Amino acid sequence: MARPARSHGHVLSSPRDTELIGKRIGRVLRKGDVIALIGDLGAGKTAFVHGVVSGLGVPSGLVTSPTFMLMHRYEGRLPLTHMDLYRLKSPEEAEAIGLVDAFDEDGVVAIEWADRFPTLLPSDRLEVRLAHRTFTTRSVQFMAHGIRSHSLLARITKLLPSRRTRDQSPDPGLRGKRKASQP
Repeated sequence: MARPARSHGHVLSSPRDTELIGKRIGRVLRKGDVIALIGDLGAGKTAFVHGVVSGLGVPSGLVTSPTFMLMHRYEGRLPLTHMDLYRLKSPEEAEAIGLVDAFDEDGVVAIEWADRFPTLLPSDRLEVRLAHRTFTTRSVQFMAHGIRSHSLLARITKLLPSRRTRDQSPDPGLRGKRKASQP
């Protein structure tokens, strides 16, 4: 079994930055990819999925959090099944809403609160960990589990600025913040 790999962490300074990274990732997703989103309330999981859906060619304004509906399906370049496990109390409830069946479909799957029932997740998945850094900033960390997800992580890594070049990124939404030099 392949060892999990991490990419560099990235700082997100706004929900727009979170959506922008999601959009870039949506553009490189392939049939069968699974994204397991992990993070506290307000960390940016739904904003990230907004971007992914947009990157798949669906207007992001159509995306809503599936917290109360539990699952939404969006038709774009690839169909995306967006699930939210927050309100579920048992693995049986997750199975009843079709969590396991979603992995057999012909599109991609994004699961919010994926860490609630890790035993139901496929072994090959990309974990996206979003965390609060400050009141306005978040961090994102990617961890690949399996061959397919290592390939996805490699495609994602090419899209994101490296640590060395982040401050020179032409994309203002992904630029790092630096203090002005003192004279």
